[in-house]
Amino acid sequence: MRTFSRVTLPLTAVVFLNQAGRIVLAVVGPALALEFGLSASGLGALAAAFFAAYALAQLPIGLAFDLYGVRRVQVVLSLLAALGFLLCALAPDALVLAAGRFVSGIGIAGALIGIMKSGAQWYPPHRLAAVTGAAIFIGAVGGLATTVPVQAVLPLIGWRGTFLALTLLACLGAAWIHLSVPLAPPGARPPPRRRLGAEIAEFGRIFAHPRFLRFTPAVALASGLVFTYQGLWAGPWLRDVAGLGGEPRATILLFYALGMMCGSLVGGQVASALQHRGFDPMLVPFAGMALIAAAQLGLILAPRDPVALAALWFCFAASGSTGPVAYAALAQRFPPELTGRVATAMNFSMLALVFVLQNLIGVILDLWPRTAAGGWDPAGYGWALGLTLALQALAAFWMLAAPRRAD
Repeated sequence: MRTFSRVTLPLTAVVFLNQAGRIVLAVVGPALALEFGLSASGLGALAAAFFAAYALAQLPIGLAFDLYGVRRVQVVLSLLAALGFLLCALAPDALVLAAGRFVSGIGIAGALIGIMKSGAQWYPPHRLAAVTGAAIFIGAVGGLATTVPVQAVLPLIGWRGTFLALTLLACLGAAWIHLSVPLAPPGARPPPRRRLGAEIAEFGRIFAHPRFLRFTPAVALASGLVFTYQGLWAGPWLRDVAGLGGEPRATILLFYALGMMCGSLVGGQVASALQHRGFDPMLVPFAGMALIAAAQLGLILAPRDPVALAALWFCFAASGSTGPVAYAALAQRFPPELTGRVATAMNFSMLALVFVLQNLIGVILDLWPRTAAGGWDPAGYGWALGLTLALQALAAFWMLAAPRRAD
């Protein structure tokens, strides 16, 4: 617990910002669309700017963690996130808002990777999934804070005040990490210094690894769907398909965030327990992939009962949040000095997919005329969910059929 409170807990501040930065657009997105006159594809592009930056920053951040350590890199990134949130708060138009989302996307891009890199340094291998899940569970309070609480204060502070609050929290997080997190564990030897080109070339070995090639499509798609809907489309779906107003939407999004928290915590604990007993921890994300497919089938049927909706979105988020377990399992197939790069390679693949999915769903919705209330046709959402369900089936087939040598 002493190690967790001194090393891991301060790093959960960035996970908080990560979760809050992703989900805030699902709450304030309708207001932004009205103020700046954004179409569905325009709103999707605004959300995708965040994930594009998030994805582009992954590989450099993973390399930086491996070479310079978690504390130094995470402090700089937290301050960069503060700058991005400030740009959003002061944005006079959609272009500056998109720039702010891009900058903040870079700033929070190392949240999960920092947890995993520090975990690999401070904990035994069989505890890595459990520590990662617990850290995400705590940091996911950021997702909770940007649902019902933000919806409640939105009439008072507006969406600009929300981004100003995130700016302040990012600065406080940077200070906490700088004052608490050690540069390295006691007695740890620094990684051998090689030419930068040789360090970058390690990504080739990671991306070409048979296990990486086999599991990444399915894991990236399951995790990416959670981020795609949390980051934007869950809120509009609840408005246009379920017919819910602002407060009921925020309540369902609260259950969404709770699902992410529970999926991360329980998934990590179960995976670590399985690994400790000699089983493959990948059994946990396998189960998650099946459950998120079942949840999508339920959402295509579009029940109107609020309890059923809360249960479906909870299951959707919880099952897709088992992805970090796969990250932790895969990272153990490589030397410890590559942990940051392995995790970011996986995260890069997932986030690149999120960028595509958020834009693609917006394009699909724009195939139908806008409704009288200014939303999008429910049929478009059904087709979008059907498409991602088909993609999941293809990814599962590849996972089963891909070569398994050196697996």
